[in-house]
Amino acid sequence: MSVKFEPQGDYEGRVRTSFARQQIMTSIGAELTRVNAGEVEIEMPYRAEYTQQHGFLHAGIISTALDSACGYAAYSVMPADAAVLTIEFKVNLLSPGRGERFLFRGSVTKPGRTIIVADGQAYAYDTEGNARLVATMTATIMVVSGRDGIEG
Repeated sequence: MSVKFEPQGDYEGRVRTSFARQQIMTSIGAELTRVNAGEVEIEMPYRAEYTQQHGFLHAGIISTALDSACGYAAYSVMPADAAVLTIEFKVNLLSPGRGERFLFRGSVTKPGRTIIVADGQAYAYDTEGNARLVATMTATIMVVSGRDGIEG
């Protein structure tokens, strides 16, 4: 089921500007590839330095990218003067993170004035371009306004 949202000003510009400040996304080679009201996609290539002992993408990296995807999906439907902050998430690891590249999609499930719920999916792509769902996330995101040191 798709949830429809009214865009809040230049939501795409706000999301892209905030994402560019996230040094962890730069560190892991993640790129923001799609921004719609209520939905965001982040992609990253396979990198051996982010794997666990079996050569699979580490659960921490998967969780980090899914957290950003869900958070920015929520941020895209927040008021222009708000900031985003994750307050809780749950990850289900469904299949080993094995692939040439990865896609992390976040989408708003339940918008709200102060709390937003978003769901995320992580996909691994093989060399032929076939996708496999490797993880899901449900995240609770807080709309932050008027707090010193926290900006959008």
